[in-house]
Amino acid sequence: MRVTRASADHCVSRRRGIDRRGGFPAAVALFAAALAAACLIETAAANPSNTSNGYNLPIGVTALSQSMYALHMEVFWICVGIAVVVFGVMIYSLVKFRRSVGAVPDTTMVHSTKVEIVWTIVPVIILVVMAVPAADLILKQEDTRNSELSIRVTGYQWKWEYRYMDAGEGVDFFSTLKQESNFARQLDSGIDVTKVDNYLLDVDKPMVIPSGTKVRLLLTSMDVIHAWWVPDFGAKRSAVPGFVNELWFKVDAGKEGIYRGQCAALCGRDHGFMPVVVDVRTPDDFKKWVEEQKAAAKQASSPAAAAVGSPAAVESPAAAAVGSPAAVGSPAAAGLPAAAGSPAAAKASSTLPPTAQVLN
Repeated sequence: MRVTRASADHCVSRRRGIDRRGGFPAAVALFAAALAAACLIETAAANPSNTSNGYNLPIGVTALSQSMYALHMEVFWICVGIAVVVFGVMIYSLVKFRRSVGAVPDTTMVHSTKVEIVWTIVPVIILVVMAVPAADLILKQEDTRNSELSIRVTGYQWKWEYRYMDAGEGVDFFSTLKQESNFARQLDSGIDVTKVDNYLLDVDKPMVIPSGTKVRLLLTSMDVIHAWWVPDFGAKRSAVPGFVNELWFKVDAGKEGIYRGQCAALCGRDHGFMPVVVDVRTPDDFKKWVEEQKAAAKQASSPAAAAVGSPAAVESPAAAAVGSPAAVGSPAAAGLPAAAGSPAAAKASSTLPPTAQVLN
């Protein structure tokens, strides 16, 4: 088929019409749709719930976590703006100056001082805009002054020890993976893990704190590096043997409830079975809880409870905690097995780390 000059020009003009209808405007529409989707995601993330919607970070229930979320969204929208400008110019250039419409490259512009100055200054300004609030937030994270409650958190394989100070002085206990999760996770357990509530995210004794109170954690470890992490608090800090790291948070009043996290460090075999659970209560309920814990500890340490085989002695947290100072010198600490079927053996089995129970 012979193509004449007129028919060729007609085809070119027709293609131009198609490109004008579906070229750059279509790209703009695509970016607009992407921005709309991002706005919907942000709106969904801004709901009152204290958990993530699956598309974004959790807003959290502390001032620090909310500041982190705000900074995250600020940087996100800056990146979105940069992407729109850069890709918009790229797509426009590809459509407008393509060879099929007779575009000829400009070979005269090989250097421009003005352009180099602009593309150096603009990124610097953007970085400063992001760096100032980020530095301010980092300084706030490290400011542990004027704390109202301090808790020493010690990591073990695979449990946490919480030793309270200040208003909770005298309260000390271990927090380990709940037995329902521990049994279900074992090979050939025959248990459907989807039917276990908060599978691998529940403990026998959660850490209890009051709302509206600045809580300071003193983090350390007795064996390997652990990491205490609760996303809804915007709190994560490593627990390193031989060092004491500080971390603080203040849960807003009215945000009482259960908040869950995990050890965020590869602390050895079974490191995924070391959850963190925090029970946030009102200040009055926290005081009642502290009094109950002190009364229970006093009863456990009474002369009557010291008798061998008594229920109070068997239930003593200090004696039951494997690796605790109270257990040093005991048969369990020396590696000697307890008598089969004895209450001490049953209690020791329930407090052993998850790995020890699997090996048994």
